[in-house]
Amino acid sequence: MSPQSLTLTNELHQYIVDTGIREPQVLAELRARTAQHPQQRMLLSPEQGQLMSMLVKLLGARRTLDVGTFTGYSSTVVALALPDDGEVISCDVNEQDTTVAQEFWRRAGVESKVDLRLAPALGTLDGLIEDGESSTFDFSFIDADKGNYINYFQRSLELVRVGGVIAVDNTLWSGRVLEADPEHGTTVSIKAFNDYAHAEQRVELVMVPVGDGLTLARKIR
Repeated sequence: MSPQSLTLTNELHQYIVDTGIREPQVLAELRARTAQHPQQRMLLSPEQGQLMSMLVKLLGARRTLDVGTFTGYSSTVVALALPDDGEVISCDVNEQDTTVAQEFWRRAGVESKVDLRLAPALGTLDGLIEDGESSTFDFSFIDADKGNYINYFQRSLELVRVGGVIAVDNTLWSGRVLEADPEHGTTVSIKAFNDYAHAEQRVELVMVPVGDGLTLARKIR
């Protein structure tokens, strides 16, 4: 036992990747492709992806949200974990990046499970609510523009059923959340979201030190 989480060296992280997860080959290839992207730092860690996969399976999820598609790692992870009739509604505005995502959905055999919405995510989420789809989703993953994190969380909380889970990425922000008087707008936004989520009484909450920080919120009412 330990009173706090272990600090990972590069070597220890590689040990986790080598022995602690079973990443499908198509996901390893997608990570390799995304490593060439100018914004490759936006890619999930493989252990975070496998944690999300297990969560989706434990939830018995069928309908999920993916707010921030990028090159498709998170949506592919989740789609692979869903049953044949499962659905991921994946939201993004970048047509070039999502072209890579579409390629890997096909390669992973999950293209039929993913509904890509190339539009601002708030509009997509609001449209789902207006269409009467509140409380019909099992899982939501948020990894998009940080200034809208609270808005995405609020909409996800409306759309996810009681007992469902919302996962929010980058909530430790490379440790910059500890800055006493941050000037960077993104840091301010993430700190504001963390405070908001901590005060939200409709969820059970845990922040997990995996990747760049992953907050898991289970809707309880």
